[in-house]
Amino acid sequence: MIRLIKHWSETASTSTQLYRRIVQYIFLGITLLIGIKFTIFVNHLESGIQPTVSRPPAIEAFLPISSLISLKYWLVTGVFNRIHPSGLIILIIILSTAMLLKRGFCSWVCPFGLLTEYLNKVHRWLFRKHIKIPRGLDYPLRSLKYLLLSFFLWAIMIKMNAISLEYFIYSPYNMVADIKMLYFFENISAFAFWILSAIFVLSILIRNFWCRYLCPYGALLGVLSLLSVFKIHRNDYSCTRCRQCTRICPVDIKVHETSCVISDECHACLKCVAVCPEKDTLYISAFKRNGIVKPWVYAATICLLFLGGSMLGRITGYWQTGISTSEYLFHIRHLSLPLYQHSRGQIPAYNKEAWLRMMEEIRGTERDLG
Repeated sequence: MIRLIKHWSETASTSTQLYRRIVQYIFLGITLLIGIKFTIFVNHLESGIQPTVSRPPAIEAFLPISSLISLKYWLVTGVFNRIHPSGLIILIIILSTAMLLKRGFCSWVCPFGLLTEYLNKVHRWLFRKHIKIPRGLDYPLRSLKYLLLSFFLWAIMIKMNAISLEYFIYSPYNMVADIKMLYFFENISAFAFWILSAIFVLSILIRNFWCRYLCPYGALLGVLSLLSVFKIHRNDYSCTRCRQCTRICPVDIKVHETSCVISDECHACLKCVAVCPEKDTLYISAFKRNGIVKPWVYAATICLLFLGGSMLGRITGYWQTGISTSEYLFHIRHLSLPLYQHSRGQIPAYNKEAWLRMMEEIRGTERDLG
């Protein structure tokens, strides 16, 4: 009987994390494909030719600030702008996953989350065990990501009105924010390089350093995840207090001490569920002992949210950007102008009406030639 229980536990553990790995690598592959296609698209623009590769709309997933501004603009005015529409759709999908499936985005979808897991393995290889930050230092450090989140929410959701939101959305800088993002990594400055290198090294020395202490996206999802009806539950009657769930938790939640995990740090990676040796003792569900979600159902749900959201965007015409190829060719030729730069988060002043008229003329010329 003991061997049977152990075999069941090992099988459940393998299948649960196998589903998660499959989902992670699917999204990693999609991300890499998007990056490659966009790089080719921009290279063709730089050569002054019509790109033979279409611009992948999902590249806008890497424009969270622009997407957050578009979200507020949509909530305030009811207008779903066409500058970077897929970025807004992806943001809404990600926020929806948090409210439904806790921080599943962090451990099932995010490529940086996958990288962090491998850096955690390097940490374990170096130190032969998991080094924990003292609680007196851990809590102040965890507040950093909430301070960063508060700054962005204050600067965008509180400080900016409809006029300033629209001024940013249709600005030359925002129209090329995707290209600027690519150039940031292709021509990275020495300062940015050393900052990223420091974060990389710290992520090896301190488990989950970026996700746990600095990621404002994770902070936002953590807050929203508290609204999720699905949580990790523990059956106290069948629990043997082996503490395997607590030991394997990547964010150091004391799972064995609680009947319901409500922590904003829970990534819903289901490692605790997978490692539990007692059947139906740890599980994710909407209510205790009711509505238990199988790992494959969780995996399918998070994939369907992204697939369904992107399909809805395509059907409604809010997936592809409204910026034409001719406009992109115009932008790439003039990208060095001060109009396309920013200073400490402030975009240069520009005549919005004249700028939009010029963009319409460029689009009109493309339509005539087409």
